[in-house]
Amino acid sequence: MSDTPDTPDTAGFAATARSQTSRVRRGTGRTVLSDVAKLAGVSTATVSRVYNEPEKVSAAVRERVEQAALALNWFPNAAGRALASTRSHIAGIIIPTLDDQVFASQVSGMQAAFAARGITLVLGCSNYDPAQALVQVRAMLARGVEAMAIVGEAHPPELFDALRLYRVPYAVTYAYRKESPHVCIGFDNFAAYVQMTEHLIALGHRSFAVCIQPTRDNDRVQARVAGIRATLERHGLAVRPEHMCEGESTIAFGRRSLRSIWQAASERPTAVICGNDHIALGVLREAEELGIAIPHELSVTGFDDLEISKEIHPTLTTMRVDTHEIGKLTAQHLLDMLDGKRAQRGHEVRALLQVRESTGPASR
Repeated sequence: MSDTPDTPDTAGFAATARSQTSRVRRGTGRTVLSDVAKLAGVSTATVSRVYNEPEKVSAAVRERVEQAALALNWFPNAAGRALASTRSHIAGIIIPTLDDQVFASQVSGMQAAFAARGITLVLGCSNYDPAQALVQVRAMLARGVEAMAIVGEAHPPELFDALRLYRVPYAVTYAYRKESPHVCIGFDNFAAYVQMTEHLIALGHRSFAVCIQPTRDNDRVQARVAGIRATLERHGLAVRPEHMCEGESTIAFGRRSLRSIWQAASERPTAVICGNDHIALGVLREAEELGIAIPHELSVTGFDDLEISKEIHPTLTTMRVDTHEIGKLTAQHLLDMLDGKRAQRGHEVRALLQVRESTGPASR
């Protein structure tokens, strides 16, 4: 059959599809690959290539085959594809939570890149539990996953041992350390919080509070706290124990933390460094409730640069990270590995300081 790229008449295409589907249902009741090939006007080999090696088929032919498959309600059988090509065409990613849009953005970037190569991305969520991450990675390996992305390095050694044993290429995302034994694609959490802390010190701040996510089993948060402490120590400063608050990544936690800090009898801070924008928004909201002038009495910083951070008043000083780009770069690295290309040592996506209205010179 011809593989010509001419686009079929839409109405005629649909009518033919309905007729062919009707004949199929009167027979076996199941559309097969040859039916799709006939409707699209291509060979069965071309249909197979569209789903197994899409880069070898022109965009016009690929569209015709996909239209025919859609019209006939046909999709390739995953097990059959795996047997035919010795590949599963499945990649996996383990993220710590479904409640944070930064991970959703990363998954979106990965999914788009993998879909363009006919690879399905399977999502697992560990809920910040390293043991659960290990269980999910093992389950994905048992199902023949071809490549893996894992958020962060704080996982049991058995997790990485399993990936190496099965020879599955993997990358650690949303974190970057030059000395890491893993391929890291993300940003340097330590350096990002050094930059944020230096910004506040340059404004004259000497008394700090920190409201941040739990450090346990979270190497990214541990690196952020280390960045704050190292920078303050370099300037002969430190965070008072009563001004160090750990809790959930929520507005409510930010509100509770500031109220507790402000009601304490000890010296009040002039700046609050938050672990993300949600916590910072809570601090700003509670500051308004307590009548604290921002930034004249208190400077506040966040992290992630959520869309709302530019819309609230005062606008939030924060750090921006292109998480969608991290997802795309991670997928491209894994695709290169699957194609047999030489492995890279990782890629750093820099966090960018966004200075806005919530920070200003220290008042005392």
